[in-house]
Amino acid sequence: MTRVGIVAKSHLREATPHLVKIEGWLAERGIEATFETATAAMMPPDASRRVAAKPELVSHVDLLVVLGGDGTLLSVADAAGAAGADVPILGVNFGSLGFLTEATLPELDASLESAVSGRTRVEPRMMLRATTLRGGSELPHHLALNDVVITKTARARMTDLSVWVGDEFVTRVKADGLIVATPTGSTAYNLAAGGPIVHPVLDALVVTPIAPHMLTNRPIVIPATAHVRVQPQMNERDELWVTFDGQDGYELQAGDEVRIRCADRRVRLLRPSTRSYFDVLRQKLKWNER
Repeated sequence: MTRVGIVAKSHLREATPHLVKIEGWLAERGIEATFETATAAMMPPDASRRVAAKPELVSHVDLLVVLGGDGTLLSVADAAGAAGADVPILGVNFGSLGFLTEATLPELDASLESAVSGRTRVEPRMMLRATTLRGGSELPHHLALNDVVITKTARARMTDLSVWVGDEFVTRVKADGLIVATPTGSTAYNLAAGGPIVHPVLDALVVTPIAPHMLTNRPIVIPATAHVRVQPQMNERDELWVTFDGQDGYELQAGDEVRIRCADRRVRLLRPSTRSYFDVLRQKLKWNER
């Protein structure tokens, strides 16, 4: 790897000394560093520093290093997917540990060394491709590493959603909303809504109602080859939104149909530590602590 892109969580001033350290570490090894625009703004001025906006950055580097939390990594993964960039991503968490940003700050040097030398495990993760059919035409599609969520606004009444898998009708869900998640996203909103934890290397989709009106409306795991269609039963007074990884979204209209399937491209996450997925689950979810 000869070109490394660096992205940090916006306004995370605690990241500044670590960004400067990474810049020097890469320079000592003759590796070209490029910083995302907002990330570079948190560093001491340097006219020779390479800076690029996120959509451009993800397409012109061999490795992406992300400092922050899982939300920051999601935004980078979505940008890489949208750009069609097959670039590995190393996440470094500023907290104790993340499901996606698995490396911790004390592990930064070792993680970088392992990543640039090609010794790090690479774990491909499936993404979702979602679009909305409106008036016979498709709106621009969005990619999501974690989930696509259809939900009501705080002041809106309960949603009424017809769910189809391919051409087969599944059920009509009356709830606060619906989550369609990847295995990677199963430990995010899906978990908080009572959905199952699915190992991230499996090819599957999880469909989980949010606070369903009927207790028999339960989460369901379906093949990754399935195409999910959600048709909101709504009128002009209803307020529904569809969001993608919590990063982007828009309001739905009466007659819309949200279509979700597995994306053709996968995100490549680097796993530099020796922790297994179950080690991460135990630490994050506090298993065996009481």
